[in-house]
Amino acid sequence: MLRMCLFLGFAIIIITKGLKMKILATGLLILVMMSGHLNADDHSATNDRITLNLDSTSEVSVKGFIAPVEESLSDDFKQWDALVNLRVAEPEKQHSASVFQAFLPKEPVSVGDLWIVDMLGVLALFKQLHPKPNFFLHINSGDSFGLWACLRAYNDQYADIVFRIHAEFRLKDGWFTPSQFTGHLVIDRIEEKVAFFEMYVPKGVINFDVNWKRDNASYHITSTGFCPKMELRAGNQELLESIKFTESITQAEVERALILRFYKSQQINWVPLAQVLEKAIAQQKPIHVISIDGPLIDESC
Repeated sequence: MLRMCLFLGFAIIIITKGLKMKILATGLLILVMMSGHLNADDHSATNDRITLNLDSTSEVSVKGFIAPVEESLSDDFKQWDALVNLRVAEPEKQHSASVFQAFLPKEPVSVGDLWIVDMLGVLALFKQLHPKPNFFLHINSGDSFGLWACLRAYNDQYADIVFRIHAEFRLKDGWFTPSQFTGHLVIDRIEEKVAFFEMYVPKGVINFDVNWKRDNASYHITSTGFCPKMELRAGNQELLESIKFTESITQAEVERALILRFYKSQQINWVPLAQVLEKAIAQQKPIHVISIDGPLIDESC
């Protein structure tokens, strides 16, 4: 991941290049540095705390799917059979509710609270997608590792948990690294059962990268691609869309809170180009200009 050193008092221009940068788009980002410590966003969550539990004797039927990625690959990578033929390990599987207990906090929580997801607990879910998942990414500069969840909303019957997980799969002769896994876990608080679950790789221009050790070479070659669908799902999404929560934060707010657990660059007050001159004059702050040719977030970059 890209690292930046920022200094007050003068403008800097950084242009990043190199074989390991995968290009999404070329653009200009303008940064006005604000004085003082850069903190994560605060949420005005309720002080009411709830306890979340699941009946460990219940089971959940989970369906899995991985769509072919061949069309998004360069010609060289279309020769890599393990990648071209990547498919879900088990299209459908019964999981014990104890697997989903791994997503729940050990203490009472309020809306907006975050906690670490139990890595060992969710391992069974990832093995339904592929037999060799890895949470300790093979390329990890310190801000890539993590499994985090957040209580987004609840009412007397249901609670909606949103999560973000970074994981990858060990393929024959290489690695497949999605940008992230995200999703919802909706708990029926009365029945203490899983009402809905989805875990998926978000869509994008690219949403995975790969490292391939080709023809017994001493080094890996790297590329990116797009997987139109990689997910696990249980229950019906219409349930989540129909629930009227009494306490909640928005999906955008919870995504913001989660991404701040991974990337220091998100703590910077990035200012749109159209607003930068106005803000710089009004606040009497220097303008720091950074030109990059790829994103600062997600692992497929």
